[in-house]
Amino acid sequence: MITQFVKTLCKRAFRAVCGFVFCVSLLTPCAAAEPQHKHNPTVTRLLKKYCFDCHDVATADGEREFETFSLPIKTQQQLITADGIIDQVTLRKMPPEESDQPTDKERLALIGALRDGIQEARSQFESTGSRTIMRRLSNREYENTLATLFDRRVDTLGLTADFPREETSQHMDNIGESLVTSGFLLDQYFQAASRLVETRLGKQEMKPKSWHFKDNFKQYEELSGPHRSVFKYKYLCLYEQPNTDTRQGGYGHIEDFLAGVPASGLYDIEVQAQALHRDTHYDPKIFRIDFSEPFQLAVVPGDVTKGHIHYPQAIEPILASTVVPDDKPEWLKFRVWLDAGQTPRFIFPNGPYESRASVISLNKRYKDEFKKPVAGVSRTTLLREGKLPHIRISEIKIRGPIPEPDGSKEEVAVFGKAGFQQDHALEQLFAFAKKAYRRPLSEADQRRIKTLYERRLSEQATPRQAALDTLKMILCSPSFLYLSEITPEDERELHPYDLASRLSYALWTAPPDAELLATAASGRLKKKEELQKQIRRLLKDSRSDEFVNGFLDSWLNLRAIGDQPPPRRAAWEYYAQNLPESMKQEARLFFRSLLDEDGSVEKFLDADYTFVDKKLAHLYQLPEKDKLRLKDGFQRVKLSGTKRRGGLLGMAGVLTVSANGVDTSPVTRGVYVLENLLGSPPPPPPDEVPAIDPDVSGAKTIRERLAKHSQDQTCFVCHRNIDPHGHALESFDPIGRWREKYPHPKGKGSGPKVDPTGKLPSGETFKDFEDFKHVLLENRLDQFTHCLIEKLLTYSTGRQMERADQYEIEDILKRVKTENYGLQSIMLEVMTSRIFRSR
Repeated sequence: MITQFVKTLCKRAFRAVCGFVFCVSLLTPCAAAEPQHKHNPTVTRLLKKYCFDCHDVATADGEREFETFSLPIKTQQQLITADGIIDQVTLRKMPPEESDQPTDKERLALIGALRDGIQEARSQFESTGSRTIMRRLSNREYENTLATLFDRRVDTLGLTADFPREETSQHMDNIGESLVTSGFLLDQYFQAASRLVETRLGKQEMKPKSWHFKDNFKQYEELSGPHRSVFKYKYLCLYEQPNTDTRQGGYGHIEDFLAGVPASGLYDIEVQAQALHRDTHYDPKIFRIDFSEPFQLAVVPGDVTKGHIHYPQAIEPILASTVVPDDKPEWLKFRVWLDAGQTPRFIFPNGPYESRASVISLNKRYKDEFKKPVAGVSRTTLLREGKLPHIRISEIKIRGPIPEPDGSKEEVAVFGKAGFQQDHALEQLFAFAKKAYRRPLSEADQRRIKTLYERRLSEQATPRQAALDTLKMILCSPSFLYLSEITPEDERELHPYDLASRLSYALWTAPPDAELLATAASGRLKKKEELQKQIRRLLKDSRSDEFVNGFLDSWLNLRAIGDQPPPRRAAWEYYAQNLPESMKQEARLFFRSLLDEDGSVEKFLDADYTFVDKKLAHLYQLPEKDKLRLKDGFQRVKLSGTKRRGGLLGMAGVLTVSANGVDTSPVTRGVYVLENLLGSPPPPPPDEVPAIDPDVSGAKTIRERLAKHSQDQTCFVCHRNIDPHGHALESFDPIGRWREKYPHPKGKGSGPKVDPTGKLPSGETFKDFEDFKHVLLENRLDQFTHCLIEKLLTYSTGRQMERADQYEIEDILKRVKTENYGLQSIMLEVMTSRIFRSR
């Protein structure tokens, strides 16, 4: 348990850091306001002509006064005033109907001028002076850092499960301004550090124990009666995959092992199991399962104190999996890590979908095969007489914790191969703190560590416990939780240790390794050639997959897949085949291939290949759907035979996250393309403009309704830019399946035909999805590359790019064009840029 003394020390340190950050924010320079704004004459003239009769200083009708308003905008109140004027003029609520009305040209001029003024003002108000605010680790970085420091996965502990939900900034989860620290979060850090240290290092040494379970396999409530009647609880049976609504047999637990393992450690689990009735004569469409694939069995942790043991829980990573034999029961072996109190649960990842519905269909359709058929949900009859496909477990053996020959990974990672040494405790703590802080320790660091360790000894703690309590303080220190602390505030270029941390967290989401720290210590890291060498080394390491995953979640917002899932009946395969994970993996492997090969980023806009597994091959209706097996995983496939895929916009992940689950909208997808791929987000709509109903209604298509909506010139200005980018993607439904027609609004047959044609504001036209990609490739490649460079810089520095950064971004773009737009070349340019190497 962390002492009050530890908390007091950590809170004082946090107050000092927060005060420092506040002072820095006050000192951050803002761009000087122009003495005269280029749009001000237009704004002043139009407001005077149409608004001053009611809204001058003397009248101020409705408490709105525009006479003193001018550009540039200098205050938040002026910003609010400008927004209000735009809303009223756009909606034609002002001037009043009985007053003189501005022409469409005047309306557009006023709205355009005010929008430009607002954009400039927001850039100034939100500016950090092109400096990265000293930021804390994101939850993702925090867990990955702990896993690196302790040399063991920590996701089984769910350390951040109760942390406040993190805010993102333009989908980025590592932006300093958004990563706030509260008193509640500080308490959560204390609890997480205490739990991790005590669970992994404070556990009592114990000899391995053995457990053997052969009966009393009780299951989900609705299964209990049939299993008692037919099997007398002799078998633990799995009837469906976990990703369903009914969860009947989705999670198999051990009723006599609910208390879980007594100590954290490695455990050997043996399961006698058999796949039953994979050769069933029942119609496979009832189960929505591919019976050509062997059944799979996997182990996940469960905790009765965290929720219903039969239902999904917040912490249940797959610990191990294997294929289950058909012919006869066989012993299957797993070695898994379980934390104290966790009990193993068994799942059927590729099992039938919605077991209850399957049972109802079987009882109805095959009733003549049963001696005593029963209508409805009669699992008893099927278990006794039928051929219901499932996995049957008859025995389970557990043994552990299994000793690790050289000591536990955590012990070695924290204290070294010799383990904790009382005579060298402070040296061991200093060595760990140096890794945790990602830099050499200062005298103040050493003094704090020594003070706490000795204080705990004086409180009669054992030397080991005193060391563990000191570890907790190290893990709650601002030097651990925050990045960039050495470089003086009055210097812009990062010192080597700060640069090493920025590089390692950008590419590994983890602390620098020994080689990178040694390079920083020598000072060589500040040389461009050495920095490039280290970038290449880090990118070649498998740990750079963390960068690929994290960046794509941010750039393409792939982490939002699943936030608005489709209806289960309309897109059952989305759930039954766990498509979200496959969708993300396609984008990751595609990005990885370009990165490794230094492939041109033009392939993001169009490519003749992609990466698919069996599930995506079916979703895309590719020839490989009949060849691939689940065990083949993802394969690179040619797309020469189809015009429906290729590039990011043909990927189901991008198409799903740019829809809302239920339907699609050219506006939503158009905004997605402009924001994430072209870097030109449209201005937000006026607050009072109602949303346009998506998809189709009756005989009218979304295109017809958008055309009607855009008849007003003030709406047309934005929609002519947004909508074409979305119309091209209307050939894809909400989960990325190709479609020629919309669904019928009443769910019967097909609706209107999809029209994917369009014309961009710059004049280019396209007739379909493939043509649209060619237009982007021919005319928007530089714009796309500029956006990608900006997103990479934002992700890697932890701050949004500002106007002052655009000059260097343009310089980077010019250089990478000579390198054939290679993705690895772009990475090298980004991470050796002045922006990346500066505070």
